[in-house]
Amino acid sequence: MESRELQHVEHGFGPVWDADSRMLVLGSMPSPKSREAAFYYMHPQNRFWPVMAALFDEPVPEPTAEARRDFALRHRFALWDVIASCDIAGASDSSIRNAVPNDLAPIIRASRITHVFTTGGKAAQLYRRLCAPQLAAAGIDIPMTPLPSTSPANARMRLPQLVEAYRRILA
Repeated sequence: MESRELQHVEHGFGPVWDADSRMLVLGSMPSPKSREAAFYYMHPQNRFWPVMAALFDEPVPEPTAEARRDFALRHRFALWDVIASCDIAGASDSSIRNAVPNDLAPIIRASRITHVFTTGGKAAQLYRRLCAPQLAAAGIDIPMTPLPSTSPANARMRLPQLVEAYRRILA
């Protein structure tokens, strides 16, 4: 059972990207399972990797950081999160308080990233409030498209609906 008590959480691991990355996919804050594995979307019921595999017409990468890092870089998408640290209860985005944003400018400047996508409503909200002003102050004007959460908490969206919503990243 997940704790409902707020805990101060540090992100704990860095972004996945390289100079050829073309898009940046941002979540809010890694879940406890992802923090434990030190990689993105590692909860076994999170549908992020099945969605991305369907988009790129490939098998779902093995549930290892190495396999998933290779998949992301091969398909030229970077992964990170909006938040560097916050107070949060378990994996509950709605509980997030005292969010401190990651500085996205260095990886955007050092890559070919031309678009940001956020996964879930809270990531989009926090990006608009915390990251967009920082990027604007750094002279970076980059479009952001919000996408639905792939979390098991977003049970109303089935895998085919998520795949269809995520097709925007291929444009």
